[in-house]
Amino acid sequence: MDPFLVLVISTAVKIFIFTFVLTLPIIAYSTYAERRVSSIIQDRVGPNRVGIPLTLFGFKKDIPLSGLLQPLADGLKNLLKEDLVPDHVRKFFFTIAPALTAVPAFLTLCVIPFGSQITVFGENIKLVIADIDAGPLFVFAIASLSVYGITFAGWASNNKYSFLGGVRSCAQMISYEIALGLSVIPVLMVFGQLNLSDIVQHQADNGWLLLPLWGEGLTTERILLLIPLFISFVVFTTSIFAETNRMPFDLPECETELVGGYHTEYSSMKFALFFLGEYAAMIVGSALIVTLFFGGWSVGFGLDTAISEMTYGGLIHLGAFLAKVIGFVIFFIWVRWTVPRFRYDQLMKLGWVVFFELALVNIFLTAGIMMLVN
Repeated sequence: MDPFLVLVISTAVKIFIFTFVLTLPIIAYSTYAERRVSSIIQDRVGPNRVGIPLTLFGFKKDIPLSGLLQPLADGLKNLLKEDLVPDHVRKFFFTIAPALTAVPAFLTLCVIPFGSQITVFGENIKLVIADIDAGPLFVFAIASLSVYGITFAGWASNNKYSFLGGVRSCAQMISYEIALGLSVIPVLMVFGQLNLSDIVQHQADNGWLLLPLWGEGLTTERILLLIPLFISFVVFTTSIFAETNRMPFDLPECETELVGGYHTEYSSMKFALFFLGEYAAMIVGSALIVTLFFGGWSVGFGLDTAISEMTYGGLIHLGAFLAKVIGFVIFFIWVRWTVPRFRYDQLMKLGWVVFFELALVNIFLTAGIMMLVN
C-alpha cells in the first residue's frame, strides 16, 4: 500500500480512537469519579439515580452500578437546556470563548504517545498521532492559548465577577507557565532530546525517570540526579494544578468570592465546554506527568522488549498508559477535596517567590551533577 495513504488513514483512525473512544469517555467518567470521591470523603451517597438496570440481567437490585450513567444524563441535560445569552455581553467574544478554552487541550493530545506500536496488515503503526521532535514545546505553545478563552470570557461577559475571574486566571496561568517550563528543562537535559516517543522508549530500556531499577540500573549519576528530578516532578505537577485551575488553585472560579468567576454568565453547552476543557487539560497534564516521569506506556521491569515483539503488544502498552493516567486523574480529584483553597497573594507568592527560583536553581543543580559525574 502507498505509504502516504497508510499515513493518512492511520492518522485519521488514531485521531478518532484517541479523542472519541478514549479521551472523551475518560473526561465523562472523571466527572463521575469526582462526585464519587467527594461523596466518600464527605460521607454521603453521591450520584445514585441514573444507573445501569441490572435487574434486566437477572440481578435483584441495581445498587452496585448505580449512578454509572450519570455522565450521559449530564451531557443530555446540557444539550437540552436553553442557551441564554444576556443582552449586555459582547456576543462574538462571549460565543467563541468556551471553544478557545477547550480546543487547545484536545490539540495537545496529538503529540502524546499512547503506546508503542502495533502491526496492522503488515504495517507498523506508532500509537501517537504526530511523532514530532519538539513534543513538550508544542504542548506548552498550544496549551498556553487556552488563557485567551478564559480572558475573553471574563471580559466579554460585562460582569464584575466574571472580569475578576478572567484577570485572576490570566495572571495565574502566565505566572505558573514559567515554573512549568523551567521544571521540564532538567528532564530534557537528562534525555538530551525533545521527542516524547523517544523519551518513553529510553525509559522503557533504562528505567523510568523516577524509578530507574532496570537497564543501566541505579548508577552513580542516576542516584545523584534523583533529587533534582524529584524537585522537577513536584514543581511540574503543582504547576499543572495551577494551569488547569484545579483546587487549591481555583481562584478564577472561587464560588465563595466570585459566584462562578469567568463562566458566571454562561449556560447550556457553552458552560459545559469550560468543564470539558478543564478536564481535558487535566488529562493531558496527567499524560505529560506519566510520559516524562513515570515511563509513559512502559510496563517496566524489563518486560517491554518482549511485549513489543507481540503483534498487538502495543495494546498492552496502551492499557498501561491509560492506567497510569487514570491514577493521576484520581490523584487530582483527591487533592481537590482534601486541600483548602489558597489566598490569592499566597498563590502568586508560591509561583514567583518559591517555584520560579526553585526551578531555576534546579537547572543549575542538574547541570552541575551531570558535569561532576561525566
